[in-house]
Amino acid sequence: MSLATSQIVNNNVLGFDKDKSKTKVVVAMSGGVDSSVVAALLKKQGYEVIGITLQLFDYGKIGKTKGTCCAGKDIYDAKKVCDQLDIKHEVFNYESIFKEEVIEKFADSYVKGETPIPCVDCNQTVKFRDLFKSAKELDADALATGHYVRRIFNDTAKMYRPEDLNRDQSYFLFNTTQEQLDFLRFPLGDLPKSETRNLARTLNLQVANKPDSQDICFVPNGNYKTIVERLRPESFKPGNIINTQGEVLGQHDGIANFTIGQRKGIKVSSSDPYFVIKIDPALNQVTVGSREDLLVKEIYLKNINFLCEENELEGEFFAKVRSTGKLLSCKVYEEGKKVVLDEGEAGVSPGQACVFYKKDDIGVRVFGGGWIDKTEK
Repeated sequence: MSLATSQIVNNNVLGFDKDKSKTKVVVAMSGGVDSSVVAALLKKQGYEVIGITLQLFDYGKIGKTKGTCCAGKDIYDAKKVCDQLDIKHEVFNYESIFKEEVIEKFADSYVKGETPIPCVDCNQTVKFRDLFKSAKELDADALATGHYVRRIFNDTAKMYRPEDLNRDQSYFLFNTTQEQLDFLRFPLGDLPKSETRNLARTLNLQVANKPDSQDICFVPNGNYKTIVERLRPESFKPGNIINTQGEVLGQHDGIANFTIGQRKGIKVSSSDPYFVIKIDPALNQVTVGSREDLLVKEIYLKNINFLCEENELEGEFFAKVRSTGKLLSCKVYEEGKKVVLDEGEAGVSPGQACVFYKKDDIGVRVFGGGWIDKTEK
């Protein structure tokens, strides 16, 4: 066990002054390794821990596939871990909220020609809004999760990228409000994932070797089109594929089959590769062009969330425009509504998030972000 891990196991990682036995912590338990280790660590440290697992959809209709989370077996696994730790476990049924706030919105995004990120919507709504409320109703002092981000408190709580950048989940949490961040705790933020696995084995947790979830939880086999076609069949009407000069190159079977930056599956022949550079839902039309056509520098945002004061948005920043993307040098204007990249970036899609970061003496801090509304070269 490394020194950092030993410190996390033994120290007061939540930052409360009062006695741990009188500090009540709700742990959002998915049934996976990360949240199970969080519950075990906090129990070992002496906190009063309550595990809560969310039932988010009808598992019988959607089915459990390898690589997804939040299925029926995950609820069972979470309960078994809680039994092992001798902590209370509750299951909250959020099916209707999840369907309305996440699944329906996911389908609507494809109808609009956007590329959605439902994990952000899930964190923003059922997890950090509704579970936050439930934890408050239980008189909890904090809500802890297994996300890999760091929460640093000095005057106010601030969010930073984690120690393990390969597991960085700050992009998915940009919409966390300041009130929520003050209440939240992320005990794994200073640990590499390999150490979390080792902790799970050391603590003899039955989920120690359980695979990580990778796919969107409500999308069977990773095939999002089956969900969109069932909920929004109108997004699969045939239409034109055009080039940047407006010339018709071919036909498509529905705009939901395409995302900005897509290269494969366009089914239009050319000596040079085509990329999807625009999706127009009003005209039911897909525009393709070269990789150069795909590059954008100006990004316009809507529904912006700040984890800072507005006067802190001055100077040089970094932006992340997709969950797997790198940090891009940029400047932020118009109270966060406009981001100008120093260099052109490909595959920037409406419906995704653009998150602001800045480096300081502690690390790389999240200042907030917004939803990409449109882009310009």
